[in-house]
Amino acid sequence: MERAELAKRIFNISHLTGEFLLRSGQTSNEYFDKYLFESQPDLLQAIAEKMSELIPSECEVLAGLEMGGIPIATSMSLHTKLPAAFIRKKAKDYGTRKVNEGADIRGKKIVIIEDVITSGGQVILSTEDLRNAGAEILCCICVINRQQGGVEALEKSGIPLISLFTMEELKHSVAS
Repeated sequence: MERAELAKRIFNISHLTGEFLLRSGQTSNEYFDKYLFESQPDLLQAIAEKMSELIPSECEVLAGLEMGGIPIATSMSLHTKLPAAFIRKKAKDYGTRKVNEGADIRGKKIVIIEDVITSGGQVILSTEDLRNAGAEILCCICVINRQQGGVEALEKSGIPLISLFTMEELKHSVAS
């Protein structure tokens, strides 16, 4: 799927208007419901293919953040054959009691996979957990950068952000 068509499809399937409380605490009159594009197999596959092109060559493990980053990381793993780790927001209080599940991350060069970035808050928290577990974070790759301070916040934490699309690009895709 061509990039322009992918942008238009993501926008048309997942862009909602109304009043939404974002994870960052901000209120927005528009929202990208990532589950609407992640639940479409052809669209998820196209997203994984395009995002896979953005992975630094030294990456050893893809780390999908709970919950929206997990299907994307899994799809990218299938496409690239890189192992995937699944990162919880907090460790379970039963079973293995780990924050990270799946692939071993200790001493590995990791790329964090996320769906939508607004403030970058969850990526920053998860990066701390990953670093404490011995991972080296190369960058974060997301599907949509809402362009509301996430790039700057992640940069302050030493996490480069690479986005497949910005909110502006998605809006422009349907306007043209």
